[in-house]
Amino acid sequence: MYASPYPPSRHCSIRLCRWPEMVARVAETVLFRPSPVIYPGREPVSHELSDDFDFQESLMNVQALLHQHPKSNKGMLSMVDHLKRLCIDHYFQDEIDNIMDSSVDLLHSDDLLDATLSLRLMREVGYYVSADDVLQKFTNDNGDFNLRHSKDLRGLLSLHDMSHLNMGEASLYKAKEFSSKHMKFALKYLEPNLAGYVMKSLDHPYHVSLRQYKARHHLSYLQNLPTRHTAIEKLAHAEFQMKKLQHQSEMQEVKRWWVDLGLSQEIPAARDQVLKWYMWSMTILEGFSFSRYRVEATKVISMVYIVDDIFDLVATQDELSRFNEAIKCEWDLAAAESLPSYMISCYKALYTITNDIADMVRKEHGLEPINHLKQAWATLFDGFMIEGKWLSTNQVPTSEDYLRNGVITSGAPLLFMQLLFMLGHDLTEDNNDHILRVISCPAKIMRLWDNMGSAKDELQEGLDGSYKDLYQRENPRADAEKHMLDMIAGEWEDLNREYFSQTKSTLPPSFIGASLNFARMVSIMCGYDHEQRLPALEDYTRMLLF
Repeated sequence: MYASPYPPSRHCSIRLCRWPEMVARVAETVLFRPSPVIYPGREPVSHELSDDFDFQESLMNVQALLHQHPKSNKGMLSMVDHLKRLCIDHYFQDEIDNIMDSSVDLLHSDDLLDATLSLRLMREVGYYVSADDVLQKFTNDNGDFNLRHSKDLRGLLSLHDMSHLNMGEASLYKAKEFSSKHMKFALKYLEPNLAGYVMKSLDHPYHVSLRQYKARHHLSYLQNLPTRHTAIEKLAHAEFQMKKLQHQSEMQEVKRWWVDLGLSQEIPAARDQVLKWYMWSMTILEGFSFSRYRVEATKVISMVYIVDDIFDLVATQDELSRFNEAIKCEWDLAAAESLPSYMISCYKALYTITNDIADMVRKEHGLEPINHLKQAWATLFDGFMIEGKWLSTNQVPTSEDYLRNGVITSGAPLLFMQLLFMLGHDLTEDNNDHILRVISCPAKIMRLWDNMGSAKDELQEGLDGSYKDLYQRENPRADAEKHMLDMIAGEWEDLNREYFSQTKSTLPPSFIGASLNFARMVSIMCGYDHEQRLPALEDYTRMLLF
């Protein structure tokens, strides 16, 4: 029998990693501040801003800019880029489509910025354009980028952004390496505002980073430029303030629900971190109309978190077997009567949340999802039982088996099954393969990133596996971390293929976008510094909630 490779630390799952107490203290000052909850169908209104601000007028001012006869397509593309980076492009889809249709010729430009910016924007709005074909003119016969582009900072920034939209294209691997190298070299020669922007682009590349987080930093950058985009800046600031009000209100609702539920008192060993759980939902589902879904998704996440802690820290093996049986075979409150009291409370909460979501989906979309939602919970419980069996018998799984089960116990498949139905779509034979890829990619990214060893969950004494240790055991001479980084890059490429082929997919763009946002959140949640803090997450939380 091999010695168990499991270290005494907990994995991330969809739960968040270690969190500074400062955030929790600041949270208490805003959790019950009165502000309106925005439900599906209700858009924000101007009275939520200052009295002298007219939101509709601000929209019209930006719209007028987009309807002006452009001096060049290049200038209009730059404006579209600003709108997208500031997360206000959704107001101007018709105008943006017209601009993109008239800017196709820029793909053939000899200017690195023009060609790469148009390539990225075209891909983002649904055009299929070969990166290898567009970038060929900027490389030599060996496919390496010509050194004359190494001092074109704006071109390098755009090339670096484009390189992260890789779907397996050889030119984009080299684009990332070339742009990163020369951007880092240029840092010491730049004025502070520009140097800060370049550093943030390197640390948090646009496509793989949280849109709202990048938007706030981009707005600050624009506000320090000598040439201002006043109308765009005002609209972006108003949008930001409305979202903050909405997020604060949703957080209040979730907090009240959690306090009333009482599980934190009944199961003291389980963590009481409702702000963390909401941060996932706030990030994954973007848009004013998804307010109710964010609240319900947070409840699902909280139950994954609590169930995971019950399996790891609280229950006996016999209790877990009975708990698992009640979930898998019964789905009836009477099935929980023989369980310990804390498990009964957990079962009732899980049962109520799932049925409430099924009822909401039935009323809003005419679908009957309850059997799929029940099965998703049963699959998660099976995954936890497998983990428990490995630990209790000191069994060492293969790295492949561990990762396959780790995708399930991450909680991501269960969460995305709930989201799929909330967003009004059903499981069909036509979309099943797409769904599996869209769900498994971010789940693998999270499990692999977390297992690289940077994440240390607070107050956890349970045992858990590590893909890194298992892979190293099987491949003693291999560089496990490099292997895992390559796997993460491969999952991003698969996810990009799904995301940028939305026009061919039967899945709603909002669902695929949620998967992408989930993957973007992973590095924020598990990106510890040398002091075991999460600086990006702290900044993100302060920026969007407080």
